[in-house]
Amino acid sequence: MHDLSLLVNIAIALVVAFGGGLIARRIGLPTIVGYLLAGIAIGPFTPGFVGDIETIGQLAELGVIFLMFGVGLHFSFSDLWKVRDIAIPGALAQMAITTLLGLGLARLWGWSISAGIVLGLAVSIASTVVLLRGLMDNNLLNTSHGQVAVGWLVLEDLATVLILVLMPALAQAESGIDWQSLGLTLLKAAAFALLALFVGVRLIPWLLRLIVNTRSRELFILAVLTIALGTALGSAQLFGVSLALGAFVAGVVVSETPLSHQIAADVLPFQEAFAVLFFVSIGMLVNPAYLVANLGAVLALSFLIVVGKAVITTLMGFLLLRPARTMLVVAAGLSQIGEFSFILGQAGLALRLLDLDQYSLILAGALLSITVNPFMFGLVRRVEKGLQHYPALWNLLNRHGPAPTPVEESLSEHVVVVGYGRVGRHIVSVLGSLHIPTVVIESDVGRVEELNQRGVATLFGDAANSEVITHAGLERARVLVTTLPNEATSELIVAAARDLAPNLPIIARAATIEGLKRLSELGAQEVIHPELEGGLYIIRHTLLQLGLPLREVHKYADTLRHDHYEVQVNSPEEHRLLHDLLDAMQTIEVIWLRLREGSPLVGQSMAEANLRSRTGASVVAILREGHLIANPKASTVFRVGDRIGLIGEKEHVEAVEKLLKISTSK
Repeated sequence: MHDLSLLVNIAIALVVAFGGGLIARRIGLPTIVGYLLAGIAIGPFTPGFVGDIETIGQLAELGVIFLMFGVGLHFSFSDLWKVRDIAIPGALAQMAITTLLGLGLARLWGWSISAGIVLGLAVSIASTVVLLRGLMDNNLLNTSHGQVAVGWLVLEDLATVLILVLMPALAQAESGIDWQSLGLTLLKAAAFALLALFVGVRLIPWLLRLIVNTRSRELFILAVLTIALGTALGSAQLFGVSLALGAFVAGVVVSETPLSHQIAADVLPFQEAFAVLFFVSIGMLVNPAYLVANLGAVLALSFLIVVGKAVITTLMGFLLLRPARTMLVVAAGLSQIGEFSFILGQAGLALRLLDLDQYSLILAGALLSITVNPFMFGLVRRVEKGLQHYPALWNLLNRHGPAPTPVEESLSEHVVVVGYGRVGRHIVSVLGSLHIPTVVIESDVGRVEELNQRGVATLFGDAANSEVITHAGLERARVLVTTLPNEATSELIVAAARDLAPNLPIIARAATIEGLKRLSELGAQEVIHPELEGGLYIIRHTLLQLGLPLREVHKYADTLRHDHYEVQVNSPEEHRLLHDLLDAMQTIEVIWLRLREGSPLVGQSMAEANLRSRTGASVVAILREGHLIANPKASTVFRVGDRIGLIGEKEHVEAVEKLLKISTSK
């Protein structure tokens, strides 16, 4: 029998991670907490199944590569540049102070200087995943506060990359730093970065365009994975730099291509899947017994991460040019550590700067800080109100101006539109022309920037997978419109909206008949099936061209539409109406004739043509430029291109055809 140990380890790790993530999400915690606890559950320090640390650890390396590739892919110097006046000095100062405090704490515990520096650096760097989730859930990502936090994090990302490059030199700090080795390391890293940026910027876009021209999505995804993994491995083998740095630089290079958004979407499933294994592998290294035995150290480190970093960041508001709320939001967002701390800790383990027990302490601090972080955002308003009770202190901290009113507090009687794609764009334009206040929920950064330029209130985030929809003021809105083509996403949004605002009218877009029914059952009053509506429009015009009476055609189309959008002729009412239409066509014998250039009727009025007296046929309708003129008046003048509807015996219609010298157009 084949050795299935690898498959077994992957399957169990993913299953346990799924359970842990689901439970964490159910109780309002970030899924990372669930993944870490899942790793502890299958680790060697707990009873039951024990996963293969080495096997899962190797897979976790892919998680590091994809995480850093994703960071590089979304890395934006422009985001940093916009808030450079606060992000650069603030982030550097906060990291330096936190690192020194971490070092001091480690020395109290008897750790070496190198281990203390690693600990300090690990607790000074916040988690990108946790920060972005917290900002999205609290409707802060698309605000000035969120922009500062993101810029702050961008600088921390850069600092992390540099730290990873310098970690080998730190390993020699106990016996004195080898400046020659340090210089060589920096030189190799700089050479790799320059080569990747200057050569890659020219080579990779050309390669991706070549792959796109093959019209093979599989080859495109394979090319992206090859770039990410190949660059990471090549950087490690040829230049001696870390896999993380190579993956980060690859992401930065790819981000400059016009295909970066598509690449991000295609890589996301790989990134999330292997990132889960990465977090599970981290949890497997945690020794719960050690943490219980050293509970005081765990709480002290967690206090430094959660409270210490928050206080340090808030106090910087006395020096930095931003409102107090901005500093409070940044403080809440940065009061945690995560994936980058794990990566630094792993590097410390590999270089023997840390042992497993020390690494477990860092992981415990991460676990607790991530768990508490959502509550930190909830404290922002309370801390703000508490500080306002001390006017002198508050005025000094908030001397750079009050914060703008949040979107959810500034709107009422508005329309909430989820999605700014082709359909959403039209809806927003129409609402804007009618001067109806609108809030758009959108997860694409480019579209959000476009909406901001237009002055449309926007919430940035995934309405189906975060708390962002709770900030749309649904209880005060006039209607919610979800334009997303993905039915599963729309179902989650409709269900959440119905819970938040039971009486809110909801209009949803469906892609299938089954989805239409599910959305209706979840509480959407109006569900639109664009493809079916297009089909009904075609049916309507087809029946009209065949000469069926307009009123009956409309009645038949309405029956189809209201009969649960069933396009097949199934109900007895539909059968009856269709047969009535056919009977009417056979009995009444409506014939449609087109008036072409040179027709003797063109330019004459109905009275002047007098077709009834001349041929015995009666003109009952005129179809002109897509508009139907029913029972035209005697003064109506015939034009070139008109289609005239005639009723009469066969010989009467033939007389009209002979008069016009044209053939019947049916």
